Amino acid sequence: MAETFSEAKKIIAPAGVEVGANSLKIGAKLVKTFFVFSYPRYLGTGWFEPLINLPFLFDISIFVSPVDTGTALKNLRKKSAQIESQITDQQEKGLVRDPVLETALQDIENLRDTLQQAQEKLFSAGVYVAIYADTAEELAKLESRIVSLMEAQLVYIKPALFQQLEGFFTILPLAEDRISVATPMNSGPLSSFFPFVSENLTSDEGIMYGINRHNNSLVIFDRFSLENANQVVFAKAGSGKSYATKLEIVRSLMMGTDVLVIDPENEYGRLAEAFGGSVFNISLSSEEHINPFDIPIIPEGELPGDVLRSHIVNLAGLAKLMLGKLTAEEDALLDRAITETYASREIIAGQNFSDAKPPLLEDLETVLRNLEGGRGLSERLYKFTKGSFSGFLNQPTNVDISNRLIVFSIRDLEDELRPIAMYVILNFIWNLIRAKLKQRIMIIDEAWWMMKDEASAAFLFGLAKRARKYYLGVSTITQDVEDFLRSPYGRPIITNSSLQLLLKQSPATIDIVAKAFDLTEAEKNLLLSAEVGTGLFFAGRQHVAIQIIASYFEDHLITTNPKQLLEERGK
Repeated sequence: MAETFSEAKKIIAPAGVEVGANSLKIGAKLVKTFFVFSYPRYLGTGWFEPLINLPFLFDISIFVSPVDTGTALKNLRKKSAQIESQITDQQEKGLVRDPVLETALQDIENLRDTLQQAQEKLFSAGVYVAIYADTAEELAKLESRIVSLMEAQLVYIKPALFQQLEGFFTILPLAEDRISVATPMNSGPLSSFFPFVSENLTSDEGIMYGINRHNNSLVIFDRFSLENANQVVFAKAGSGKSYATKLEIVRSLMMGTDVLVIDPENEYGRLAEAFGGSVFNISLSSEEHINPFDIPIIPEGELPGDVLRSHIVNLAGLAKLMLGKLTAEEDALLDRAITETYASREIIAGQNFSDAKPPLLEDLETVLRNLEGGRGLSERLYKFTKGSFSGFLNQPTNVDISNRLIVFSIRDLEDELRPIAMYVILNFIWNLIRAKLKQRIMIIDEAWWMMKDEASAAFLFGLAKRARKYYLGVSTITQDVEDFLRSPYGRPIITNSSLQLLLKQSPATIDIVAKAFDLTEAEKNLLLSAEVGTGLFFAGRQHVAIQIIASYFEDHLITTNPKQLLEERGK
């Protein structure tokens, strides 16, 4: 057994250690150890937080040893007598009173009282910090950062000069304090060390989003427990945003939540097939169609006329998206034409139109052509009714969304049609969501497509703002942060999203992201250097550094890594 342990030590130990007066070199890493030698009069809860939450590699060891109360009282009595003697001596000499001595005497007497009454205990506490870097310059920068952070709390640290090796052994989990620089502390200030004040996002309900990198606890959260269940996900391409979203879908389905996905790149089809979900391929030649003129289902407690008017407003937004910029006269004409298109099928506010047959886009074109001044608009609609795009919107709806997981794939649509398709699908889903109250999540991947046009951006913002009333959580995912935030509706969508997930960001956009989410310098650095699947997770006012972790089976189900997919197909 001893031989096996000896062999294990040889494997774990580095090839060599270079000992310097101010640091160690262990393998390729530089290590420097510090000790805390001075504290302020009061230590408030959370004073350690700025250090603990730094996104750098470092170790902290805290040694706490109880001090015998009898011995402590005896030493305090001697110290009290010394200070009283100093104060009396200064008074006899006629010197001005010394507030420092008076405060020290008061603190000692208060401590003696609490120790005597067993309200407090005395301990000897030693705190040691070791930092790691690849170069001397990085080590110096990190040292400056830690020293300034601690001094801002009136806590002072020093490097263990000529004791770096002893300091490193003190940091290792050997339970040996080889430096022995300790400070006497009673229970109150010592309690501020524990636990380390890092955010904790572990609740009794919800799904697991990942691992809290601050304290290795689980990030378990119920998005529907917040003031709204909306989420935004910002990340550069390849940083794991779709992977994290698919993981959330898998775990949400297990908790009984329905999921609807708008998929621009056909990334969710494999997941939907595995879970028996429905995949609708929306393209110019596909067999699945959505008629934007479908009559909305009247939700319980709402008036049919109000629902119809709201639907007409949404249709006007879609028409503007298709037709481009309109004058005030054309806008008014379009609104009138949509109302008359419904009226041609006896769908009028104030009447029962639940059994009426909905019109098609070509009916709107016909109405516009017959209205004075509407011929130009009808010509611009021609490509969507009888032209090259006619197979897209000018068909009756034939999709059935009575499934717990539904994916609308728009990968095969031309770029010009993608914002229109997303608008149509969202409007279609929104009408169904309003009709029946149920816990749902709607995923809108590559949402920056919708932010390019003001009408579609306004619709998305309205959806995020009203979703809470219908037990819906909207997840907005984008890699083009700049385009998203440039829209006047970008920031309002963020403020109406209680959950926010930020993964790796590019240097070109980090300042924009930092301003939008009020990030600290440490958080900016974390996002710039984040590995795939790591970043920041915000839930209301709480936020933690997160690492997205999937099980073996989840990973094989949701991965989009081409190499991994080819390996699986090869098997």
